[in-house]
Amino acid sequence: METEGVFAPETVEEAREQYENVGPAAQVVVRETVRAMAFDRKEYKERVTSDVVETARDALFASLLVVHVGDRAEFEAWCEDHPDYDVTEVGNENVERVVWHAAPFAGEVAAATFQEERTAAVGTLRRQAFGRIYRDRLGATNGAE
Repeated sequence: METEGVFAPETVEEAREQYENVGPAAQVVVRETVRAMAFDRKEYKERVTSDVVETARDALFASLLVVHVGDRAEFEAWCEDHPDYDVTEVGNENVERVVWHAAPFAGEVAAATFQEERTAAVGTLRRQAFGRIYRDRLGATNGAE
């Protein structure tokens, strides 16, 4: 089993703090992206709304969530060691590889199966975990999902 990512909040408060902390980074990412796209001042004011920055924050937070990547046996062993978690798994149970994110404060695990496209599976799982576990608890209004 491999683990990657930065954010593994144990509490809702910790998740909120991490979410708030990525806000300034999201603003910088949006501003620099707009600069690279050569928006003039008028276009910037028209197109870069608070929703755009919030979406960037949601995506940035989601992209930093800790995920575990392993084979089916490793995932099942993890689940056996954490019987109090509700597991939502998408994909085919006959597929060999699984990526998952656990949120202890919610008692939830979001998981997705994949065969070969690890990077795509990790990205998709993080967005799904954000949507299923974090969005409402953080008061996020946009979607990284």
